[in-house]
Amino acid sequence: MLKQKYKKLKILYIEDEENIRVNAVSYLKRLFDNVYEAKDAVDGLLKIEEYSPHLVISDIKMPKLNGLDMIRKVRQTNKDIQFIVLSAFTDTKYLLDAIDLHLVKYLTKPIKHETIFPLLIQCAKSVFENENNKKYITKDSYFDIMTSELKVKDEVIKLTKNEISFLKLLCENSSRTVTYEQIQNHIWYDEYMSENAIRLLVRDLRKKLPINCIKNLSKIGYKIELL
Repeated sequence: MLKQKYKKLKILYIEDEENIRVNAVSYLKRLFDNVYEAKDAVDGLLKIEEYSPHLVISDIKMPKLNGLDMIRKVRQTNKDIQFIVLSAFTDTKYLLDAIDLHLVKYLTKPIKHETIFPLLIQCAKSVFENENNKKYITKDSYFDIMTSELKVKDEVIKLTKNEISFLKLLCENSSRTVTYEQIQNHIWYDEYMSENAIRLLVRDLRKKLPINCIKNLSKIGYKIELL
């Protein structure tokens, strides 16, 4: 039996074989409220960007881009997403390639309920019950880097997509200053980040946070002060 809060786990299922994907997504939707699907790894990268899932379940062998290379691309900017990879066979080369990707599990198809269900619970638990995910700004205000939830005095504060990305970047690097280059790469990617764009982002985010917690170091970047 799933705890109610576990049902909020956001899952993306990536598989190029439609019948397998349809059946798997149907199974996952019986358990969780937010289940998305992608038809290949390229589509998967777009869906990850759009939905920010907590867990991605992906096939390895797919056209255009294989699952492990997709994960490697994601890991360049996101260390938090959990991945379960699936393969029709056990391939030593793939297993060795997967070691440095910090996967939840490498599973061989076909996948059975008794195999996948405990892993889903494990992933949900790590997202919703890990106190280390909560970065306290004041004693009654925190940002959860896994659920992307900002709470200020028991009130959940709505954040934009860029505000979430920026706040997560600050919290994960709270011991040092986040440079403008890091902000550019993490939030704007290949798009140009104007001075006005970052200034407006910081201004709007500051309005939602406890006063004076985001500090600016002139011509260097930004830093957040946590408890």
